Formats: sequence, C-alpha cells, structure tokens
Amino acid sequence: MKRLLICLLFAAGCLAPRAQAGQTCEEKPVTVQDAVKALDLAERSFKLLDESGAQVALISRAGQDLSKYGLRFSHMAIVWRDHPEGRWTVVHELNDCGSANSALYNEGLGNFFLNDMYRYEAEIAIPGEAVQQRLAQQLASRTPVRLHQKRYNMLSYAFSTQYQNSNQWVLENYAAAASPQGQVETREEAQKWLRSARFRPITVEVNAATRLGARMFRANVAFDDHPFDRRMAGQIDTVTTSAIVRFMKDQDPATRVFLVPAL
Repeated sequence: MKRLLICLLFAAGCLAPRAQAGQTCEEKPVTVQDAVKALDLAERSFKLLDESGAQVALISRAGQDLSKYGLRFSHMAIVWRDHPEGRWTVVHELNDCGSANSALYNEGLGNFFLNDMYRYEAEIAIPGEAVQQRLAQQLASRTPVRLHQKRYNMLSYAFSTQYQNSNQWVLENYAAAASPQGQVETREEAQKWLRSARFRPITVEVNAATRLGARMFRANVAFDDHPFDRRMAGQIDTVTTSAIVRFMKDQDPATRVFLVPAL
C-alpha cells in the first residue's frame, strides 16, 4: 500500500491545484493528513476499478458541501483505462480559478482527489459494456473537445449551449455514447437527444437576492441561459452528478454504481 501511495504522490506532481470545479482556487498548502487521505481514496478507487473489469467509468468527488441542496457529490469526471498495463486516467472539465472560462484536463487519480476535498469519499458509476466501448472510442477522438464549451457556468441550464459546467460536459459525452451511432455529434444534438430520452435535471432553489449577489461577485455563475419564467421563480435546472447517475440507471439496467466511502 505504501509503495502505491508513493507512486500516486509522484504522479500528482504538484499539490497546489491548477483549477477547480466551481471553486475559487484559493492558495493554500495541502496538509500531509489531507494528502494521505486523498491518495488513500485514490488507491481504493483504483482497486475498485481494477476489480470491476471496467474499461471506462464516471467518477464523482465531494469538493464542496452541497448538503443544503440534498446533494452528496459536486464534481464528475470520466475515468478510463488508457494503458494496457492498467493505468487509469481521469478526463474532466475544470473551471479556471473562479473565472468564466474552463478547460479539459487529463490527470491521474491521485491528482483528482488532491483538490481541496470537502469529504474523502467517491462514487463510481460504470455503464454497460456497449456504452463503455463507445466512450473509450470517443476519448481517443476529437469528440470530447467538440462537446466542450469554454464559457463556464457553475449553474448552467441543462438544455442550453450558452455555457457549460463540468458535470454537463460529462453528461453530453455520455449522450454521445448512449445514443444511436451518429445521432449525437454536437452539443445541440446531445441536448436534443437528452430531452427525448427524458433526462431530468436537478432543480436548485436560488432566490433573487442570492442570484443578484452571485452574478455581481462571481464570474463563474450566471443565470441568463435559464428560461425566464423558471429563473424568476428561483427554479434553477442544472446538471448534477446525482441527476446523471439517475439517468444512467434509467437508460441502462446494466449500469453499476459503487460508493468508495470515507474511512
């Protein structure tokens, strides 16, 4: 175990996060205790993925306390075995330090959990074999880049291409893999298919004062992509990890979901 932890630590490279999903990238050192917890979670996730026999999965972490919204995990990524010797690579969209921009990153499991975690647990959702194969093909192509929108919005509307949050990018990649071959090539087509397949976003209640404050002081939050009537009612329909996992289960009975608990 110690040897693997050391390997993961070196794979992490730099303990200071480059970017975070919807957070401010506050400069603060990672403590030894937090680093050990993160790398231990990475090791247990690595082991679960290995034992599952999966090639591709969706993995979620708890980077923020979202319990007041009834949510447990804040950020989802795609993790895939891209090396014959068993290396697992995480691919995800991250917000550039509280700005209005995002980028796609490839990194190891160690780095994925060395990002100012709120709680050291993870959820792994493994699609059925057919979707896994399609996702693996996509990850080796330009599709993930084509489905990426640089303009980041932590609370982006689920059926608009104006902005995108990290979980929405994962969902639209899943849509491209789960839909009939050739039907989803663009974000517009992904959202059209998601509507037809009855994807249900999570509705977060955000009152007018909170919306105004967030829009004035946070570059990574916007509400102008949401339908006017829903926005005025404080009903914000966005993409969360729980909405994606629920949709995967509805779409594919072969979907398997595992919790990697905190110790």
